[in-house]
Amino acid sequence: IMSQAVTFVVEHGQLIGARQVPSPNYNQRPQGTEIQLLVIHNISLPPSQFGGGYIEKFFQNQLDWNDHPYFKTIEGMQVSAHVLILRTGEVLQFVNFNDRAWHAGRSSYLGKAECNDYSIGIELEGSDDQPFSELQYQALSQVTHALRQAYPKIASHIAGHSDIAPQRKTDPGPYFQWQKFRDLLRDSTHFE
Repeated sequence: IMSQAVTFVVEHGQLIGARQVPSPNYNQRPQGTEIQLLVIHNISLPPSQFGGGYIEKFFQNQLDWNDHPYFKTIEGMQVSAHVLILRTGEVLQFVNFNDRAWHAGRSSYLGKAECNDYSIGIELEGSDDQPFSELQYQALSQVTHALRQAYPKIASHIAGHSDIAPQRKTDPGPYFQWQKFRDLLRDSTHFE
């Protein structure tokens, strides 16, 4: 379980302080692309069930599609996020921030299409029908603080998956407390 003591720092696109779990599901960002958006998601495999390590396996293309009937519905999908924050507050990095993770799909932010090109994706282990854990909010604010220092443009550009793909996506969902997250972020700037 993560304590307040973890300090995250971004070095060469790597989140120091996170467990590194490389995903093969990434590619290069378009030449000269600036990182300017942070996208918050939720994911649980099977839906609304936590633990079990299935998300890690999914992002590494190692999920056994026979382990659960739901997995058949996502069989063959190749997906990743830059970072996953578990219910325990543990932070895992799957894709270097300088690379393009496959998290947003067809999407648009402020009229600019293909958010994967210029965004960082953070998945919270969770669902649209349950609250997130206190440890997740703490970890998310600490990781976001480190990202804002490394990529200043995202400071005022943080969106939910539902904001950039409203026809397709509902996450991070009604239980994600945006105000609480903003308050934690504001508090984290006092530790400079």
